[in-house]
Amino acid sequence: MPKPREARRRPTINDVAAAAGVSRGTVSRVLNGGHDVSDAAQEAVERAMRKTGYVVNQHARSLVTQRSQSVAFILSEPQERLFEDPNFNVLLHSCTQALAKQDITLLLTLASSLEDRKRLGRYLTGGHVDGALLVSTHSGNPLIPELLARGLPVVACGKPLGFERQVAYVAADDRDGARQMVTYLRSAGRRRIATITGPLDTSGGVERLAGYREALAESSPELVAHGDYTRASGEAAMLYLLERAPDLDAVFVASDLMAAGALTALTRAGRRVPEDVAIGGFDDSQIATNTQPPLTTVRQPYPRIGAEMVRLLLSLIDGESPAAVIIPTELVVRESA
Repeated sequence: MPKPREARRRPTINDVAAAAGVSRGTVSRVLNGGHDVSDAAQEAVERAMRKTGYVVNQHARSLVTQRSQSVAFILSEPQERLFEDPNFNVLLHSCTQALAKQDITLLLTLASSLEDRKRLGRYLTGGHVDGALLVSTHSGNPLIPELLARGLPVVACGKPLGFERQVAYVAADDRDGARQMVTYLRSAGRRRIATITGPLDTSGGVERLAGYREALAESSPELVAHGDYTRASGEAAMLYLLERAPDLDAVFVASDLMAAGALTALTRAGRRVPEDVAIGGFDDSQIATNTQPPLTTVRQPYPRIGAEMVRLLLSLIDGESPAAVIIPTELVVRESA
């Protein structure tokens, strides 16, 4: 009867030290953040880990570092928004990639209701994560003060209204992006330019409306309608605008998804785009190239936004003070305007 094969012994920290030609303590310092380790020693240890096939025991590492090596991605929207709006998936992917380079796991969490937020607050401050990335945060969200009170490092996507001096954040230059769009529509000869805003309890909704107003010599109340970043709200707001201001000849919509809904309403009303009504969106998501006609829009660089959010969060976890990053937007001209 053949002898059973012996299980291969898992490489240890001592094996890594021997292969790297350094002490066990040096390997330990590399595994726990690389403090007080020269670049040459760091590279030698990393090569030795690859050569020996050493895998970090995350449980043991957490006991030493008091870190979970995980971060929460908190979306303060109903679950269906995650699947309807492609921006969330792009941002989630970019954050996951940036954290993976640091061997940190990203946990997706939804906090659309008060009960969700209470439950999530208990979980997040119970030592399960090292920090949190807040996405689509609305003003008045009780989760932010709770996390701050518990001392959890937090970075928001967009200005956290009411907490701009306390919470680190990364935001696109929403106001300037809106100004770019409306200025472009005016230069194309449009004179009755309406807007469909985002929710006015979010920084994007507030800043894009402000940019729209700044770019116009004067703005009329009948040319402003409000949406909630969903396709259905864009369609309903467009119908409302057509009823109140049938002579409008352009509309700036605060998201591509709402702009797609607005296009549907214009088509049903017999309005040609862009001949009768020009339409501009915001985001430059994949939706912008799939509409008929393709959308003129404002590009938010979500991969860069995600990478910057992770960078700020890691610096907070390491003890640095909160910071803010504003990223420029870019006008992208297509056939809708």
